Amino acid sequence: MSYLELLKLASPEAIVLVTALIVLALGLTKSEQIKPAVSLIAALGLAVAAFAVSRLPQHAVLSDGMLVISPLNSLFKVICLVLAFFTIVLARGDRQIRHHGEYLALILFATIGLLLLIGSEELLMIFIGLELTGLSLYVMTAFDHSDLRSAEAGLKYFLFGSMASAFTLFGLSFIYGLTGTTALTGIAHTFNATPIQPLLAAGIVMTLIGFAFKVAAAPFHLWAPDAYQGAPVPTAAFIASGSKVASFVVLGKIVLVGFGSLHGSADWHALVAGWSPVLAVLAALSIILGNLVALVQKNVRRLLAYSAVAHAGYTLLGLIAGGRNGFSATLFYTTIYAITLVGAFGVIALVRRDTGGDDFSNFAGLRARSPLLAGCMAVFMLSLAGLPPLAGFFGKFYLFSAALRSGQNHGLLWLVALSLFGSLISLYYYLTVLKIIFLDDHDASAIPRTSRYDFEARADFLPSLTVVVLAGAVILLGIVPEGLVARILASLT
Repeated sequence: MSYLELLKLASPEAIVLVTALIVLALGLTKSEQIKPAVSLIAALGLAVAAFAVSRLPQHAVLSDGMLVISPLNSLFKVICLVLAFFTIVLARGDRQIRHHGEYLALILFATIGLLLLIGSEELLMIFIGLELTGLSLYVMTAFDHSDLRSAEAGLKYFLFGSMASAFTLFGLSFIYGLTGTTALTGIAHTFNATPIQPLLAAGIVMTLIGFAFKVAAAPFHLWAPDAYQGAPVPTAAFIASGSKVASFVVLGKIVLVGFGSLHGSADWHALVAGWSPVLAVLAALSIILGNLVALVQKNVRRLLAYSAVAHAGYTLLGLIAGGRNGFSATLFYTTIYAITLVGAFGVIALVRRDTGGDDFSNFAGLRARSPLLAGCMAVFMLSLAGLPPLAGFFGKFYLFSAALRSGQNHGLLWLVALSLFGSLISLYYYLTVLKIIFLDDHDASAIPRTSRYDFEARADFLPSLTVVVLAGAVILLGIVPEGLVARILASLT
């Protein structure tokens, strides 16, 4: 294959890379007048990359899976590009980001890492994608030099991330040493003919620990609350959305394709050794710990961080169930969750800009100050709680039904029941946020004078429009989810 053909197949990544370099060069001018142009160029580059994805062939495999073109990969590349696009729109309205060009370039570099993650079925390329994404997110988390919490969050995220990367690399090296290949299809073929060995079991567990960090599953979630609260709001939104989507896509490929024959069983009173019981324990811990700790939070971003831990547990149900329906349920749920979180962080960004914080007290009386933002936040919170007719309800229904139908005699009923119990607990703290927004009166003395009038009168149009569009998407995907579900199912054939 010629380099020109290779560049054509890797055109989305190449376009985002060129865009990142252009944005970085323009950012060095230090001119405030260039800020809108830089945001426009970054958004335009992502749009062109999404168009390039649509022009790729249906199927192609390069270098034993280092680059794989498939309907599934193309679909989720577009989803990650869309999430990055919305993140850039939110970043445009964030006044705390001083070096705007450099920040947008980091978002684009992280997006390249996500595209590499999704578009590869080879362990080395997957690890490179993880590291490119991780290094960009570490810097983005510590980007707000005016806030000590941002530096602390970036350091914690970096330390935990480095440890998780070490676990992942050790695990992958064990797997390579025992199988002699880094391609997922080759690993699957070797596992089908080889009984499991202690060193192989250690490699699988270490790999799962690394990815548990990426998806913020308990007990590997300790970085998440500080990162969500201390990072700039667009960074937190991107960590909670694009990074989660790509991580679950790759984790699903690894366990269902590479480790498919070592599935085991997490059924009640019918446990069989494999990766499934390990994920079941992580899911159960995440659901319990995430929901219980979220009950006592007084900061909305920190509450969403512990909520993300619980949602990671829900999302793992589809992988534990296995099969086409289980994987599609995981992919659908992580997509609608990402859309919801970007919207919720969009509201938080606008509230934080106009009140100076994102504690519960800053949201008090939001209904009176901005009915539009209050209504959108209600959509996002109720969707996260899993109430109909919003997307979160169908996502949980799809996940739980896939888990119940898997195995024999409804063996995963214990995990589904635990998930339902966790959803019931989560309803309390999500409704607490809405109670503060709609029923509590705001303290005028606690809010800067510049913010004591209607939000929409002074908020940037694009961030506000983004929040409304995302709220509409959550409602639409709850009423007519068939379109996205059908696309995901068709891509898995």
